[in-house]
Amino acid sequence: MTADPNILERLFAAIEERRRAKPSESYTASLLAAGPDRIAAKLREESEETIEAALADDPAALSAESADLLYHLLVLWAAQGITPTHVWAELGRREGISGHAEKAARTADPTESNESNGEGE
Repeated sequence: MTADPNILERLFAAIEERRRAKPSESYTASLLAAGPDRIAAKLREESEETIEAALADDPAALSAESADLLYHLLVLWAAQGITPTHVWAELGRREGISGHAEKAARTADPTESNESNGEGE
Protein backbone atom coordinates (compact mmCIF):
# COMPACT_ATOMS: atom_id res chain seq x y z
CA MET A 1 0.00 0.00 0.00
CA THR A 2 1.29 3.45 -0.93
CA ALA A 3 1.12 6.29 1.58
CA ASP A 4 -1.16 9.10 0.46
CA PRO A 5 -0.46 12.56 1.87
CA ASN A 6 -3.99 13.69 0.99
CA ILE A 7 -5.84 10.93 2.82
CA LEU A 8 -6.96 13.17 5.69
CA GLU A 9 -8.42 15.74 3.30
CA ARG A 10 -10.31 12.98 1.47
CA LEU A 11 -11.53 11.52 4.74
CA PHE A 12 -12.70 14.96 5.86
CA ALA A 13 -14.54 15.45 2.55
CA ALA A 14 -16.25 12.07 3.05
CA ILE A 15 -17.26 13.11 6.58
CA GLU A 16 -18.76 16.33 5.23
CA GLU A 17 -20.59 14.38 2.53
CA ARG A 18 -22.03 11.95 5.07
CA ARG A 19 -23.36 14.84 7.14
CA ARG A 20 -26.32 14.84 4.71
CA ALA A 21 -27.07 11.17 5.27
CA LYS A 22 -29.69 9.85 7.65
CA PRO A 23 -28.19 9.07 11.07
CA SER A 24 -29.79 5.62 10.85
CA GLU A 25 -27.82 4.95 7.65
CA SER A 26 -24.42 6.45 8.49
CA TYR A 27 -22.26 6.16 11.59
CA THR A 28 -20.69 9.52 10.73
CA ALA A 29 -24.09 11.18 10.37
CA SER A 30 -25.18 9.67 13.68
CA LEU A 31 -22.13 11.10 15.43
CA LEU A 32 -22.67 14.52 13.90
CA ALA A 33 -26.34 14.44 14.85
CA ALA A 34 -25.45 13.48 18.43
CA GLY A 35 -23.28 16.57 18.75
CA PRO A 36 -19.89 17.55 20.14
CA ASP A 37 -20.35 15.91 23.56
CA ARG A 38 -20.89 12.46 22.02
CA ILE A 39 -18.10 12.96 19.48
CA ALA A 40 -15.70 14.09 22.23
CA ALA A 41 -16.59 11.00 24.27
CA LYS A 42 -15.74 8.79 21.29
CA LEU A 43 -12.52 10.74 20.75
CA ARG A 44 -11.58 10.18 24.41
CA GLU A 45 -12.34 6.47 24.07
CA GLU A 46 -10.24 6.15 20.91
CA SER A 47 -7.42 8.12 22.51
CA GLU A 48 -7.35 5.72 25.44
CA GLU A 49 -7.34 2.74 23.08
CA THR A 50 -4.48 4.30 21.10
CA ILE A 51 -2.46 4.77 24.28
CA GLU A 52 -3.17 1.19 25.35
CA ALA A 53 -1.96 -0.11 21.98
CA ALA A 54 1.22 1.95 22.25
CA LEU A 55 1.93 0.75 25.77
CA ALA A 56 1.31 -2.84 24.67
CA ASP A 57 4.03 -2.34 22.05
CA ASP A 58 1.65 -3.55 19.34
CA PRO A 59 2.41 -1.66 16.10
CA ALA A 60 -0.54 -3.14 14.18
CA ALA A 61 -3.01 -2.23 16.93
CA LEU A 62 -1.41 1.20 17.28
CA SER A 63 -1.87 1.83 13.55
CA ALA A 64 -5.51 0.72 13.66
CA GLU A 65 -6.33 2.70 16.80
CA SER A 66 -4.53 5.75 15.41
CA ALA A 67 -6.74 5.58 12.33
CA ASP A 68 -9.83 5.43 14.57
CA LEU A 69 -8.53 8.36 16.60
CA LEU A 70 -7.87 10.48 13.52
CA TYR A 71 -11.30 9.67 12.08
CA HIS A 72 -13.06 10.77 15.28
CA LEU A 73 -10.89 13.88 15.51
CA LEU A 74 -11.92 14.84 11.97
CA VAL A 75 -15.58 14.26 12.84
CA LEU A 76 -15.14 16.61 15.80
CA TRP A 77 -13.52 19.21 13.55
CA ALA A 78 -16.46 18.96 11.15
CA ALA A 79 -18.95 19.32 13.99
CA GLN A 80 -17.14 22.44 15.21
CA GLY A 81 -16.71 24.02 11.76
CA ILE A 82 -12.96 23.49 11.62
CA THR A 83 -11.33 22.15 8.46
CA PRO A 84 -7.97 20.44 8.04
CA THR A 85 -6.77 23.69 6.44
CA HIS A 86 -7.33 25.49 9.75
CA VAL A 87 -5.22 22.92 11.57
CA TRP A 88 -2.50 22.82 8.90
CA ALA A 89 -2.26 26.63 9.15
CA GLU A 90 -1.83 26.41 12.92
CA LEU A 91 0.84 23.75 12.54
CA GLY A 92 2.56 25.94 9.94
CA ARG A 93 2.48 28.87 12.36
CA ARG A 94 4.19 26.72 14.99
CA GLU A 95 6.77 25.21 12.64
CA GLY A 96 10.29 26.09 13.63
CA ILE A 97 9.23 27.27 17.09
CA SER A 98 10.57 25.30 20.03
CA GLY A 99 7.83 23.36 21.82
CA HIS A 100 8.93 24.95 25.10
CA ALA A 101 8.83 28.47 23.64
CA GLU A 102 5.43 27.90 22.01
CA LYS A 103 3.98 26.49 25.23
CA ALA A 104 5.41 29.39 27.26
CA ALA A 105 3.76 31.86 24.88
CA ARG A 106 0.40 30.12 25.31
CA THR A 107 0.82 29.90 29.08
CA ALA A 108 1.39 33.66 29.18
CA ASP A 109 -1.98 34.14 27.45
CA PRO A 110 -4.74 33.08 29.88
CA THR A 111 -7.18 32.56 26.99
CA GLU A 112 -5.06 29.71 25.61
CA SER A 113 -4.93 26.10 26.77
CA ASN A 114 -1.79 24.72 28.35
CA GLU A 115 -1.80 21.55 26.27
CA SER A 116 1.13 20.37 24.19
CA ASN A 117 1.64 21.77 20.70
CA GLY A 118 2.26 18.35 19.26
CA GLU A 119 6.00 18.82 18.77
CA GLY A 120 6.84 16.51 21.63
CA GLU A 121 8.11 18.31 24.61
